[in-house]
Amino acid sequence: MDGNGRWAKKIGKKRAFGHNNGIKSVNECISGGIEIGVKNITLYVFSMENWKRPKIEVNALMKLLVNSLEKELKNLMENNIKLCAIGNLDSLDTKSKNKLSEVIHKTAKNKKLILTLAISYGSRQELINAFQIISDKVKNNIISKEKIDDKIINEHLYTRNLPNVDLLIRTGGEHRISNFLLWQIAYAELYFTDILWPDFRKEDFFDAIRNYQNRERRFGKIN
Repeated sequence: MDGNGRWAKKIGKKRAFGHNNGIKSVNECISGGIEIGVKNITLYVFSMENWKRPKIEVNALMKLLVNSLEKELKNLMENNIKLCAIGNLDSLDTKSKNKLSEVIHKTAKNKKLILTLAISYGSRQELINAFQIISDKVKNNIISKEKIDDKIINEHLYTRNLPNVDLLIRTGGEHRISNFLLWQIAYAELYFTDILWPDFRKEDFFDAIRNYQNRERRFGKIN
């Protein structure tokens, strides 16, 4: 969800103002997803690299996370949305971690849409963590190295309970992945738009879906 800071700068506001206004875009995409029957949406909320940003911005983002979770819990319940989170969640401050755990617990039985927040997430770190765990299991004869395959690796990722990605949307005009779900997007369709995230609306989300629907997915095979 890229472009919050640049959006705020364009109108003479601080970066935090852009992050706050990005919440409406989140709700638009969730509403659009429910409307057309999307079952899984994963949002890249905060990367491992984002910890390097100025402390004042990091603190503002953590505060926004807590406030948004409190405000949106009723909406999640009314719309039968299950909240999940992936990433190095232990690196979050206590208040953020507790609020996240609370909302995850309260929405655990919801089934219409799974909304996953990638927080303190980095795909390389996720893969390193998975390989370390698998290596320990090989060392302790829990897994044979000859048995390591896609399925085994998938089972040790943060996203083990989620399907592979069909469509990855990046706003803000940048054409890169930025360490997001590198393993999971191996055969995903990529969609880049110049629209800054706070301006991204349901119709823009539908535009991305329509673009996806018009592509031919061959997965390395011949048509």
